[in-house]
Amino acid sequence: MAQNASNACAESTLAGGPVLSPRLFEKFSRFVTTQLGIKMPASKRTMLQSRLQKRLRQLRLRTFEEYYDFVFSEEGRRQELSHLLDTATTNKTDFYREPRHYEVLTQTVLPDLIRHTGAGLRRPLKVWSAGCSTGAEPYTLAMELSEMATRIDGFKFQILATDICTRVLGVAYNAVYEEREAHPVPMVCKKKYLLRSKDRNRPRIRIAPDLRRLVEFRQLNLMDPDYGMPAALDIIFCRNVIIYFDRPTQFGVLSRLCRCLKPGGFLFMGHSETLNGFDLPLRAVASTVYRKLG
Repeated sequence: MAQNASNACAESTLAGGPVLSPRLFEKFSRFVTTQLGIKMPASKRTMLQSRLQKRLRQLRLRTFEEYYDFVFSEEGRRQELSHLLDTATTNKTDFYREPRHYEVLTQTVLPDLIRHTGAGLRRPLKVWSAGCSTGAEPYTLAMELSEMATRIDGFKFQILATDICTRVLGVAYNAVYEEREAHPVPMVCKKKYLLRSKDRNRPRIRIAPDLRRLVEFRQLNLMDPDYGMPAALDIIFCRNVIIYFDRPTQFGVLSRLCRCLKPGGFLFMGHSETLNGFDLPLRAVASTVYRKLG
């Protein structure tokens, strides 16, 4: 028994640093999948180990066994659980990512909604950026809709942006980015909506205050049975999010997203995602752009 314990300890500290054993990874993996719906196969063990090692250093813990015991203690659930879930999420995003979607939005979707439902004129257009990461997507939407407002008198809109990860929501709310990240933003929008840092040793930009005020950020877990939306939405962007879920979880999330859409509302998904095989009240109107029936 003592020999087994010694071996376990040795496994946890190989190469001068803690190692996440397959057994313990499986425990973390099951928890993350239950909480977030994210698939965590064995191939993700090295990634999770690398990310969690930073938490061990900050908490001054020696092994992942100590971390596991702490994170599921009463104190750990209050203080550390959100950090554990943050480490499991992937937060890739860009301004004007998948630019064809913004062409479909401004040239097809918005004119249709304005003409047939009065969205934006008789009432504010309601848009949700689900899985917004560090904010590039909702701020891109804010720029495009603000430009629409310069062409259509009285055009109004509301943007809600959500993510499960508190860390990226903090970045999104502060709205400060490396200048190179703004490269895809059209020059006319750069001049109107981006502020450049005076420190040219570290060139950064910040979203202008007037544009920041157009986006409401909120933490939300897409695994929740009820998203608590106050009113049906006209447009949902949920791109490159469900790709990390298994098929049953994808169907559950998509079904809940559909319930948040008004009949005739639009859902934008990532180009690597598909609705094939799902019985949902949606029909394709463009590549990975769907309209709710009714």
